[in-house]
Amino acid sequence: MVSHDDVRTAAVRLIGHAVRTPLLRSDALDARCGGRVWLKPECLQITGSFKFRGAYNRLSAMTPAERARGVVAFSSGNHAQGVARSAMLLGIRATIVMPLDAPAVKVAATEADGATVVRYDRYTEDRVQIAARLVGDSGATIVPPFDDPHIVAGQGTAGLEAVDDLAALGVTADVAVVCCGGGGLASGFGLGSGLPVVAVEPVGYDDVVRSLASGAIVTVENPGPTICDALQTMVMAPLTFDILSRLGASGVVVSDAEAAAAVAFAFRHLKLVVEPGGAVALAAALTGRVDLTGKTAIVVLSGGNVDAAVFSACLG
Repeated sequence: MVSHDDVRTAAVRLIGHAVRTPLLRSDALDARCGGRVWLKPECLQITGSFKFRGAYNRLSAMTPAERARGVVAFSSGNHAQGVARSAMLLGIRATIVMPLDAPAVKVAATEADGATVVRYDRYTEDRVQIAARLVGDSGATIVPPFDDPHIVAGQGTAGLEAVDDLAALGVTADVAVVCCGGGGLASGFGLGSGLPVVAVEPVGYDDVVRSLASGAIVTVENPGPTICDALQTMVMAPLTFDILSRLGASGVVVSDAEAAAAVAFAFRHLKLVVEPGGAVALAAALTGRVDLTGKTAIVVLSGGNVDAAVFSACLG
């Protein structure tokens, strides 16, 4: 299990490395939601998403011997970039397993940071098995995107920052609305902030929403394509399930169209570039899927790594 103290330890490791992203407000957003919304724009984080937090915390906790053997990770893009940048900063060899349909901008950024990228077909191949084969006898450390205590603790530093910054303003939030794939950010944010968490997933990839509602881990099958490429997780881990269940978290889903509309809202009203998967929490607020009437809320914008064609389509 991961504790609030683990999040604070991660925060110390990240000093001077991760960006302490600001809290932003928008009168237009408050008017739409009927409450007071504070945005945590992790699209402004190193590598363009919150994933750097967990990756750097995980790799910096490795022993010198472990670092010498390298790391292997699997990701559709944001975790890949976080691991690649962290590995570069710490002098660690990194190999990343990425799907063939990963956004080109994410693949290019991962390779630019010196990682070796191995491609696979997400619909016919198992990335975990591929990663295990790549490790072989090398003794490299597998760095999963969310099923790791250090990863969860690192992501939780975003929640810790948010509530500390609000406290400095004399403000207390009622709820945190968080983008969700496998639950690493949502569970970490809940631990770091101490707030009730609403996890938001795209339609079809709602394994966390279904699992929390049923009280047991549920796997989704054949959900099909989504523009929310960062959130295409079909089963959560026992670690994140246990944390979110213990915290009493709930979840909602939004459509691709609603995520695209949130991307456009962020660009037009906030002057921020947010990817569809990084905008689902905002979409839940804008559509009223999460009722924020009369409440003070933290809404996370979890990433901004989006191909130009997808971004243009969202604005259109």
